[in-house]
Amino acid sequence: MSRTLKLTLAYDGTRFAGWQRQEGLRTVQQEIEAALAEIEGGPVAVAAAGRTDAGVHALGQVATTRVTGVHDPETYRRALNAKLPEDVRVLAVEEAPEGFHARFAPSVKAYRYTIWNSRLPPLLARPMVWHVSFALDVPAMREAAALVVGTHDFGAFRARGSTVRTSTRTIVGSDLHETAVSPGWPLDPDPDPARPVRLITYDVCGRGFLRQMVRILAGTLVEIGRGRRPSDEMRRLLAVGARGEAGETAPAAGLALRSVRYERHGLDC
Repeated sequence: MSRTLKLTLAYDGTRFAGWQRQEGLRTVQQEIEAALAEIEGGPVAVAAAGRTDAGVHALGQVATTRVTGVHDPETYRRALNAKLPEDVRVLAVEEAPEGFHARFAPSVKAYRYTIWNSRLPPLLARPMVWHVSFALDVPAMREAAALVVGTHDFGAFRARGSTVRTSTRTIVGSDLHETAVSPGWPLDPDPDPARPVRLITYDVCGRGFLRQMVRILAGTLVEIGRGRRPSDEMRRLLAVGARGEAGETAPAAGLALRSVRYERHGLDC
């Protein structure tokens, strides 16, 4: 008899071509399915809550799979981590209700985009941030970010070539935070008074996202922060819905899927 397991995963996306299995490329799905196949003794399919793109990280990706083995969840977690490469970890394994599916169950996904705002380039943090050397107006960026909360047509923030039935999505939280850190962050978080680095994080959560939507939002916010666009530009972009009107697509390295919350835990941030 088979049963459904819910996996909570973290991974460094730097050396992956994204989540979804692709012929001839290294993907997270491929690694998880290969490890599970060894444990189960045959092919196993794994579905994720969100298909992260190449280079995008995850701190709380959720996936579901059907297994026939009799192992308890903690044994599956330990066995998977023993077989997986060091840039993928299984944080938790839980029994899931019959019919639960990570991708199709109602959920809210929380993403974080991290910007290293300093003339001094990052060293240790380089694979996890976007280095922006120009000064940024964070209050203007925060004002613009607040405008995307609600249900809108995010056509202007959709990757070119993506095909979806509708570009309307609901965002339930969108905000920026800044903090001073050391050039040695994250190993040395305490800021050096002589050489402080501004770390700007953009946190956004919603009930669904278009391909590269968060990265395009982040790129547009940086243009607003540099004074190239007014802070109320977001309102116009949501009205026009044209990809060519919005800002650049921010690099994948700065983006991480932080968590996925399901209906029984409340569909909010």
